[in-house]
Amino acid sequence: MCQPSQVDSTVVTETRWLDDEEQRAWRGWLDLNAQLSAILNRHLQAVSGLSLSDYDVLVALTDVPERSLRMFELGARLGWEKSRVSKQVARMAARGLVERRECPDDRRGAFVDLTDDGLAAIQAAAPAHVELVRSLVFDGLSRAQVRSLAAISRTLLDRFDRLAKDLVDPPME
Repeated sequence: MCQPSQVDSTVVTETRWLDDEEQRAWRGWLDLNAQLSAILNRHLQAVSGLSLSDYDVLVALTDVPERSLRMFELGARLGWEKSRVSKQVARMAARGLVERRECPDDRRGAFVDLTDDGLAAIQAAAPAHVELVRSLVFDGLSRAQVRSLAAISRTLLDRFDRLAKDLVDPPME
């Protein structure tokens, strides 16, 4: 027998199946994300030699003034597990895009620093990447649809933030 699950502080005892419209929307969303990620990754690889994961790390590091983040901060920004961050940083460090620096205050912690080569790589890749994003997504949407997409994204991300702790670590009864 299935155990009840807890979502949004409500115990769910029966499965609330998606209706036809929700199912189409959900599967469309999954397909859109998968195809968009694949296209962006292939394009980045072809024009810059960067993977989409490389690009995500470089963006996160260029988004902070000091161009340096603790490993756990980088993982939190990207929504990645610790092992994925560690492996990605190791691959990028081997190529000179980032440096891993031990934290002097916490021997278990480390910083990820953007190198000059990493900065040059993202600066070179960004124009073609943003043009592809514009071409694939924004050129096909009206201004109202862009506002709706932004609002839907913000609503869901805020909901994820509120629910994430309970989904990962459900309260004990």
